[in-house]
Amino acid sequence: MSRSKTSLENKLSERKAALYIRVSTHWQIDKDSLPVQREDLINYAKYALGIDKYEIFEDAGYSAKNTDRPAFQQMMSRLRTGEFSHLLVWKIDRISRNLLDFAEMYSEIKKLGITFVSKNEQFDTSNAMGEAMLKIILVFAELERNMTSERVTAVMLSRASNGQWNGGRNPFGYDYDKETRTFSINEAEAAVIKLIYDTYEETNSLIYVARTLNEKGIRPRSGLPWNPTTISTMLKNPFYTGAYRYNYHDETASGGNTSGKHLKDKTEWIFIKDHHPAIINSERQAHILETLEQNRRSNQRSSKTYSRKNVHIFAGLLFCHYCGKQMQSTVDRIRTDGYRPSIYACIQKRKFNSCPNKYVSDVTVAPFVLNYIANILKAQNNFGKSTPLDTFERKLLRGEMFSDVNHIEPVGLTEMYDMLKRGNLSDAVFSSARVQDAATDQMAADERDLLASERRKKERALDRLKSLYLYNDEAISERDYLVEKMSLTDAIDKIDKRLEEIEHNSSHHFTLTDEEFMAKASVFIVSNKLQGKRFIDTQKLLRQVDSKVIKEFLNSVIQKIIIKDGRVLSIRFKNGLEHKFVYKSSL
Repeated sequence: MSRSKTSLENKLSERKAALYIRVSTHWQIDKDSLPVQREDLINYAKYALGIDKYEIFEDAGYSAKNTDRPAFQQMMSRLRTGEFSHLLVWKIDRISRNLLDFAEMYSEIKKLGITFVSKNEQFDTSNAMGEAMLKIILVFAELERNMTSERVTAVMLSRASNGQWNGGRNPFGYDYDKETRTFSINEAEAAVIKLIYDTYEETNSLIYVARTLNEKGIRPRSGLPWNPTTISTMLKNPFYTGAYRYNYHDETASGGNTSGKHLKDKTEWIFIKDHHPAIINSERQAHILETLEQNRRSNQRSSKTYSRKNVHIFAGLLFCHYCGKQMQSTVDRIRTDGYRPSIYACIQKRKFNSCPNKYVSDVTVAPFVLNYIANILKAQNNFGKSTPLDTFERKLLRGEMFSDVNHIEPVGLTEMYDMLKRGNLSDAVFSSARVQDAATDQMAADERDLLASERRKKERALDRLKSLYLYNDEAISERDYLVEKMSLTDAIDKIDKRLEEIEHNSSHHFTLTDEEFMAKASVFIVSNKLQGKRFIDTQKLLRQVDSKVIKEFLNSVIQKIIIKDGRVLSIRFKNGLEHKFVYKSSL
């Protein structure tokens, strides 16, 4: 045997083909597209190319829009090792329908010396003509793909214009009948939609709505927890008003993201009213959209809000009439003038929605309580022992905010009236409480100081531990580091928990830098402000007097305020006096 013949046989024996097969849909898989491609390529490799060695790489159910496919990526890694001499495909669009992706792949395998062969297009790149034909075919393949996409888009726009559903996941709250091509309300899910709208209208808080749903054990179809983004999307979706909106997202600008950040011009939208049964009234949604926009702008104007916006002046004082639970505080939406009041809701209602009580705002409570205290101070200054009881009551209820109060229950009213006859009410109402709570407050302050000192020690120890682990490899093992870190963080958490308990149980409910001075000064400052005017503008007062001072004052005077359906039902003062209000209209 000649040397040239032996060399040719060795070269032929070294040849090995990578056979790449892809189908994009389960329908193609079911129709035996994979077996057909597999058989054709094996036979072509053996009988047309004379290659007996081959390996098959299959991607089933993957699109050709990109090359992010497991078998394809595995094949490319193997090609780079020099294991294969040929890459054989059934059609070039099995690799990619994107010209740039294919060109990148082809450039790489060409440098590796690998011959690319397309069985159905009947060319291979081992010669110049085959390579030129490949590039021409790719250009036309890209053109056809784009034209097909345009045709599909035109068809879908036409369908949408005629009110036809273009598929996809039907919105939560609705069922879709494929036979009749109509939507119907899913009553169980619709109840959740209504709860979302009701809760947001009540609280103006996306976070609170999501937390309420999660705490009640309600889940979307995905089974994942609710989040503010999902809630916002549902509040904004016109589908719940019975309208069908299509072609409003610019997926080109958003990279396929349909979050709503990239919207087309409204002239391009397809919007059909009364397309299906509505769950939410369109006017109601419009109002909510306005609130959402206001809150969005408010967040952008955060620099213009009050620096004391998070001081909830009635925190710890408000209690629910129905269940007796304390009402929790959070910030309400910002007003146009920059004022951002607090809102208070029953814990039972927030967590379990098991309480019928409505939330209440500083806008309602502050004018009532502060003006009532102001009326007490002014009634005291003008009190004479001959003043009739009914006159005294009218003085206490002077002001527009008391227009719906019919009278004060006699027991508490008479007790205060008799106290005034005996002496100075201010000492009894505004000072005795400070004396009663002084010892308790001092003990709490001492414990708070000790805990704060201990917390600082633990934090320093944690910092040293981190430095030791990060910068000295031989000093401590990872296991020992994690154990010690957990011990220190647990200790800090326990200290924080105890500090919260002290804070909650304190008569002040908060600490100031100069607490003793503020405790003494707050009563003087606020009481003088309250006495100076016929009517107290609470928003103006909050601008003139630090909210912390007002909070300190209220906590030194009031023990408990009972709230029923958005109204002040009673005020219990620190000295035991309690005034209950009977309203003209039923509560």
